Amino acid sequence: MLHLSDTHLVDETLLYGAVDSEAKLRQIFAEVEASHAAPDALVFTGDLTDKGEPGAYEKLRDIVEPVAESLGAQVIWAMGNHDDRGHFRTALLREEPSYAPIDHSYDVDGLRIITLDTTVLGHHHGELEQDQLDWLAAELAVPAPHGTILALHHPPVPCVLDLSVLVELRDQPRLADVLRDSDVRSILAGHLHYSTTATFAGIPVSVASATCYTQDLNVPAGALRGQDGAQGFNLVHVYPETIVHSVVPLGSYDTVGEYVTADETARRLADKGVRIPDAGEDVVPRPTVRV
Repeated sequence: MLHLSDTHLVDETLLYGAVDSEAKLRQIFAEVEASHAAPDALVFTGDLTDKGEPGAYEKLRDIVEPVAESLGAQVIWAMGNHDDRGHFRTALLREEPSYAPIDHSYDVDGLRIITLDTTVLGHHHGELEQDQLDWLAAELAVPAPHGTILALHHPPVPCVLDLSVLVELRDQPRLADVLRDSDVRSILAGHLHYSTTATFAGIPVSVASATCYTQDLNVPAGALRGQDGAQGFNLVHVYPETIVHSVVPLGSYDTVGEYVTADETARRLADKGVRIPDAGEDVVPRPTVRV
């Protein structure tokens, strides 16, 4: 899968008058298509637009859907604090507009991906309503064949930038109570504009950096600075016993050492009697769930 976050598309040309967030996203997809990747899903963890404008959602859909079709990938959208539930529903989900939380369960060849809406209308921190937690518990009561990945915008992890604590996910222990002993294998999130990893309720958490602009983690303690650099996305490889999250930076760089083509790689592996199974060739066992 590809895990992308915080695209922050706008109706106007530049985000905050400084960053062409549309061009950044198009560049990522151009590089992905050039690599001949074949992901099963594109998972977006929120802040898809910056102001929730209908035109920005239409622009996003027009960029993503043709790429997804070309790659043969399912598109999975999660809400972020900069998004508008009504316009999100209309443009991306093709549903009637509503301002109720947007929570969904998707099946990707036996792997369940659940999106949770952590947004709070009029605010930038995250919360989950009790009805959402009850729905999540009911979904997780029946294990999925290949386990579950939870995708949400606000990550249940500590922020390393002081000012960001104001916009964290609140009441995290309530979510942890639902997730413990479930078949959730990994949590995908965004919001922070930098890539980081942690664990929550014993579950690995992977936060994707933003595709538009990122936070500079080399600022003096207590400071905050956005930067037009270090954008990227994550590759998510699901294996029988683990899930691997790999950060892919935006851009191309000078080659160091030997460039080995795909054909040459195949030849060298064959010479050593090594064969890597195709994706989906091995059956992922159902994770153990204690009841």
